[in-house]
Amino acid sequence: MEEDLGCGIRVAFKVFGGKWKLCIIDAINRGITRPHEIHKEIREAPLRVIEMQLAELLQHQIIEKSAFDVFPKKTEYRLTPLGESVLPILSQIDRWGTENSPIVLSASAAPALH
Repeated sequence: MEEDLGCGIRVAFKVFGGKWKLCIIDAINRGITRPHEIHKEIREAPLRVIEMQLAELLQHQIIEKSAFDVFPKKTEYRLTPLGESVLPILSQIDRWGTENSPIVLSASAAPALH
């Protein structure tokens, strides 16, 4: 089935959808550039998932990869200009989450309503 990418929200979700992608972008922006370092920063995410989401961000040109010919292998990621363009939005999402975390945590602790 063909994707409808005429909607900006669908395009954004195609690129940034994924449980850890925005956290990965945030980590890279803060100078955490190697997959194992990102994994240490986001412990809840399996390394394999981080590597898969890095590959998707690379495919969508949000990040770029530098591989160094050393042993052991060394790979680093950095944001592209396209990736940097999402930082103001990421900052707003972070602010919203910080301001509303008490409400969200309270609702998460409450029993589910049917």
